Amino acid sequence: MPKGVEVEVKGKVVKVRGALGSLTRDFSRHLVEIAREGESVVVTSRLKGKRGRALVNTIASHIENMMTGVNKGFTYRLKVVYAHFPISVKVEGDRVVVENFRGEKRRRVAKVLEGVKLRVEGEDIIVSGIDIEAVSQTAANIELATRARGYDPRVFMDGIYVYKKEVGLLE
Repeated sequence: MPKGVEVEVKGKVVKVRGALGSLTRDFSRHLVEIAREGESVVVTSRLKGKRGRALVNTIASHIENMMTGVNKGFTYRLKVVYAHFPISVKVEGDRVVVENFRGEKRRRVAKVLEGVKLRVEGEDIIVSGIDIEAVSQTAANIELATRARGYDPRVFMDGIYVYKKEVGLLE
């Protein structure tokens, strides 16, 4: 465990606290045992072979991401790309509104998940937070809102795309 991070395990519920906040996750649906031994968290599986190892490694990665999130945070950067019609991006509460995408009259809306901070700086959209799953899902929601269906992506590259994933919050 990194310094400054507290991990509390109650059954299959893991709670991680750090400088930036706290995250709680329930792993009760999985056939694993989670225990804290000294300065480490031990994950063991009731399954044998490859599936058991894969499950243990996946859950261990989730717990490591929780520790990294409460200690440093995560930031995704998205770029607004357009050729003819300038795309307008606005944040309205828990939604991102994309207007004038390929000259369309309708507004495209993407949901921002709880605990995620969003900034629009010119052609960049910066998504940051302590929960990597919420940050990445919010970035995916924004990307999917401007998905070009039925167009050749090699020719029509208009849209919003993730171009950088970073560990650490940008303030």
